[in-house]
Amino acid sequence: MEALKQGADALFILLGAVMVLAMHAGFAFLELGTVRRKNQVNALVKILVDFSVSTVVYFVVGYAVAYGTTFFVGAEQLAAKNGYELVKFFFLLTFAAAIPAIISGGIAERAKFWPQLIATAVIVGVVYPFFEGIAWNQHFGVQAWIKAATGEEFHDFAGSVVVHAVGGWIALGAVLLLGARSNRYRKDGAISAHPPSSIPFLALGAWILTVGWFGFNVMSAQTLDKISGLVAVNSLMAMVGGTLAALVMGKNDPGFVHNGPLAGLVAVCAGSDLMHPLGALVVGVVAGAIFVYMFTLTQNKWKIDDVLGVWPLHGLCGTWGGLATGIFGSKALGGLGGVSFSGQLLGTALGVAWAVAGGFVVYGVLKSTVGLRMTQEEEFDGADLTIHKISASPEREANW
Repeated sequence: MEALKQGADALFILLGAVMVLAMHAGFAFLELGTVRRKNQVNALVKILVDFSVSTVVYFVVGYAVAYGTTFFVGAEQLAAKNGYELVKFFFLLTFAAAIPAIISGGIAERAKFWPQLIATAVIVGVVYPFFEGIAWNQHFGVQAWIKAATGEEFHDFAGSVVVHAVGGWIALGAVLLLGARSNRYRKDGAISAHPPSSIPFLALGAWILTVGWFGFNVMSAQTLDKISGLVAVNSLMAMVGGTLAALVMGKNDPGFVHNGPLAGLVAVCAGSDLMHPLGALVVGVVAGAIFVYMFTLTQNKWKIDDVLGVWPLHGLCGTWGGLATGIFGSKALGGLGGVSFSGQLLGTALGVAWAVAGGFVVYGVLKSTVGLRMTQEEEFDGADLTIHKISASPEREANW
């Protein structure tokens, strides 16, 4: 029976890893559909290469930073318990690799290729796993301190703060240090529209992410005996709540509609194992509204050129998710309890502060040494031709 349980757990978490791996295709197509045609190839290449760099760095360094587990032992030891520890690494790697995938959308269309890979290595190797170890592996006694101060530990079941808020707030630093795309904001105050290049690809990316998210959330149980249908239904309710809010707030704009479910899913990650489905619906509705309002505000008023809106989507909705867990996870609002709002506030604030510092340090050092953005001429030509020497549809352009 024990051998059967070990095999079932390994298969369970492997399926989760594969579902979250598929989400990276969603990141790629979401970015491809949002950027202009001259940057589509770059969007696809970045996500795949970032994932590959993340895998190597997380295997060699990052996983050990977060969990103290090293893989520099014999294969016989690695294969113990059906290789569960290895498959767990695979699953958690897909979370870690989401950080550079998130950042990629914010810095699209003007960032250099190789400096971003260096940033990926540092972030996935050190910055992200440092906070991951604090939140999910009791590092430095921070959780014990939060519990002593507030009565409950910081709760983040599937990464609203650990993954999404951290990724979004790191991305904000990168976006601010890079500056806006050329001619996006003109000296006369006019704003040049850069509409999505392909709504179908944008929608495809959103759908792939949405489907894979059920592996992201449900499989965060990590063992079969801890699986919860509550997590699945809460994820569903938050997803549709975010969609409907974005539909109304975004006045039927397809870009907002397809990012709405992602906003809801980002926010529900942290408390999806605790909330009542109606609470999850409210969390999703608020997240969808946050995304539409803040995306519009940052782009049009504050003139922060965050191409895919990753700071509002992941940074702010992830922050909301961390706080919302302390509200809708409470028994008073139909949740399972075991959380406190003050504990969630402390843990969320720590994650945000660490991400902001990490983002400005990593990208600030790169900007002052190797540089972050392409030249104005390279940006005008597009990242596809500048970096990859080919466009998304070269035969079409040759015929024309």
